[in-house]
Amino acid sequence: MISEFQDLSDKIDRLAQLAQSLRAENYLLRQANSLLSAENLAFKERLLEAQRRVESLLEQFPAPDDADPEDGPDADEAREATQ
Repeated sequence: MISEFQDLSDKIDRLAQLAQSLRAENYLLRQANSLLSAENLAFKERLLEAQRRVESLLEQFPAPDDADPEDGPDADEAREATQ
């Protein structure tokens, strides 16, 4: 009977150590997650800023004239069709 209590006590000790180990690991994982979330947010902000800058550059280009087929990529085909 004493042996059974000793086995149970050993198992409880191992369980307590495992719980403590898991708490420590969980704490480290939460810290890493927090850092990665902050880094991800910073990258998203940089991406949005780059997107705004590209859109700003694209707005500076003149708009293509869709009414004139001679300037489009199919200009040769349009010329052949009218001849």
